[in-house]
This record gives sequence, C-alpha cells and structure tokens, in this order.
Amino acid sequence: MEGILTHIANLGFPIVISVYLLVRIEGKLDQLTESINELSRAIVSMK
Repeated sequence: MEGILTHIANLGFPIVISVYLLVRIEGKLDQLTESINELSRAIVSMK
C-alpha cells in the first residue's frame, strides 16, 4: 500500500504541473492566433 501511495505522489505532481502548463499555454496560443489574424487583416487592407 505504501508503495502505491509513493507512486501516486511521484506521478501526481508532474501530471498536475503538466495540466496547469497546458491550460496556460492554450490561452497564450489563442491570443497569438488572434494577433496573427489581426495582422493578416491589416496587411490585406493596406494592399
């Protein structure tokens, strides 16, 4: 039983950190996509 708890503790932390970072990066990617689309529209309107 103690071995199982140790494995959960060793694996649980990296999983939580990975999920947290993926959620943060997803928001940044959405902002980046919107900025690129805005830039593309600005370039098209300059032509």
